[in-house]
Amino acid sequence: MRGSLTEQFTLAGRTAPARVLFGPHETNLGDCRALSARHIAYYERRARGGAGLIVTETASVHPSDWPYERAPLAADCEPGWRAVVDACRPHGSLVLAGLGHTGLQGSSAWSQSALWAPSRFPDPVSRELPMEMEPGEIAALVEGFGRAARLAVAAGVDGVELDAGPSSLLRQFHSGLTNRRTDTYGADRLRLTREVIAAVRAELGERILSLRLSCDEQAPWAGVTPEDAADQVGALADALDLLVVVRGGPYSTAAYRPDGHTAPGFNLDLCRSMRDAAGRRVPVVLQGSVVDAAQAQLALDDGVADLVEMTRAQIAEPDLVSRVRGGAAPRPCVLCNQTCLVRDPRNPVVTCIGNPTAGFETIDPEPAAVSGRSSALVVGGGPAGLEASRVLALRGFRVTLAERTTRLGGMLRTAADGSGRERLSGLADWLEAECRRLGVEIRTGTDIGPDDVASARRAGTAVVVAIGSMSRPPPCPVESGVQVLTAADVLSGARSDAGPVVVFDPVGGPVAVSVALLLADRGDDVALATPDQLIGSRLGPTGDLVGASRRLREAGVASHLAVLPVAGTSGEVLLQNRFTGVRFGVPCSVLVDCSLPLPNEQLAVGEGTVRAGDCVAPRTVLEAVREGRFAAMSMSQYEVVTG
Repeated sequence: MRGSLTEQFTLAGRTAPARVLFGPHETNLGDCRALSARHIAYYERRARGGAGLIVTETASVHPSDWPYERAPLAADCEPGWRAVVDACRPHGSLVLAGLGHTGLQGSSAWSQSALWAPSRFPDPVSRELPMEMEPGEIAALVEGFGRAARLAVAAGVDGVELDAGPSSLLRQFHSGLTNRRTDTYGADRLRLTREVIAAVRAELGERILSLRLSCDEQAPWAGVTPEDAADQVGALADALDLLVVVRGGPYSTAAYRPDGHTAPGFNLDLCRSMRDAAGRRVPVVLQGSVVDAAQAQLALDDGVADLVEMTRAQIAEPDLVSRVRGGAAPRPCVLCNQTCLVRDPRNPVVTCIGNPTAGFETIDPEPAAVSGRSSALVVGGGPAGLEASRVLALRGFRVTLAERTTRLGGMLRTAADGSGRERLSGLADWLEAECRRLGVEIRTGTDIGPDDVASARRAGTAVVVAIGSMSRPPPCPVESGVQVLTAADVLSGARSDAGPVVVFDPVGGPVAVSVALLLADRGDDVALATPDQLIGSRLGPTGDLVGASRRLREAGVASHLAVLPVAGTSGEVLLQNRFTGVRFGVPCSVLVDCSLPLPNEQLAVGEGTVRAGDCVAPRTVLEAVREGRFAAMSMSQYEVVTG
């Protein structure tokens, strides 16, 4: 064994308590462009859980870079960095300040100025044409990195991490895709990075200097290839204290942090080759959807890397290191990217579908124990009911969980049957296992009616109702000859009639894509119809939108855009364009409705009873888990006795 994941590791004379890194990522926790109290609590929570190194959200080193509204600006970050260091130091975690510039992959929406770039290459996502940096801008950039490092040192950080990853200006200078200059910065594409490293090292002294380097842009016609990156690593290794190996570029930004359709640990071979290229002259970090401690440990054992980045895993489970060290199973990351990938015009705060306290540490306290031997009844064993039971048990309640069916997990397990969503079942497994570990009495195959709830309330028992959802009527009138199924029916294995299938998706999310792919894989002739102007509109250009479109095309799934179903007749469904009103028929034997279901209101609730999850309003796993937690946290000894 080359080293345990949870053992200490020394970098530049500083000792990290574990070989696990919590990497930089957008959080939308900022106070304007400064780090906020919520940042501090967010990082402190991961430090308390045993993280070895914490890299703060990448701060722009120059005002020309304003990639998203709450993007930190290094000039405003010194007080925040100092507060993060003070909060994390008692737990032993090393803190590195993330520094960077997004160049042509940024945004001019807030800066109101031209984007900086090596050459006039428009960003494939925004299509905005940047300005070509002249000597003055290059000098200002190098100076900005140095000045930012000086501020970070003044704040007491253990070092800095420079961003040369998929969305960085430094990488844009490394790549033939984006660097078409004819001057020395074009002839020697590493020149700018070397100048930045020199400027930063002059300020850091003996502190840690880390580089996050894209080693495969997945654009072999002109981009950085692994062979190119090996040369870059060989040239830069002696100047670094740490190297984080990543992949991605302007045409493959989603490759940096893909969802569950990409197997965890996808950078294993790339990291191994870069470690070889470095000749063991610099410790190397493996990044790439490493969310399972066993895989991380195997990478260390096999000599792939010296440390492992487990960022999403620690968003899901801030106590990941301490739980692994103690032999307990961490809450799993399901690689869904639903709430931890937050580049969104609505500015959502980073969080996790399985851990809704992530990002909300300052306003969502740890469960507080109740006095006495209070009892609680939770009706419904889906994610809301499981989380309510788990948190109630943590608070000291004697909990009974009643589930009508023979298995726990509800729609969470159903959704796990969809393409690329298999890991969702892991969250259901963990919630169930934690409930059993905490002594929750679980009764499956048990119906609870209004009289049972009323009896429990009279006995002073707290009651949480989390009975989920029910199907809504078909989206249009349907005559005999067209079978109507819901997405849940299909994912649960319901048999469908023979013939062509039309999947209707009014939501624009991953469910309809999963259903369409599942049916196509069964050999059905599938078409996907949506009122949106593209398939999977909510997946986003930096999420799974491109990947989903590719998979649907490869599976032969047809698409009908900007349409609504208006009637189902024998052998076809009639669609209407929502802009033109034109109607046309599509062959259809089975219409699969992926609309959101309706809340199940069959179990009336009274005073002292709390509802949670889909029986309030069917939404996503995040809301179900969050409301289950809130329901459990709302129960106090006083309410239990007198409610």
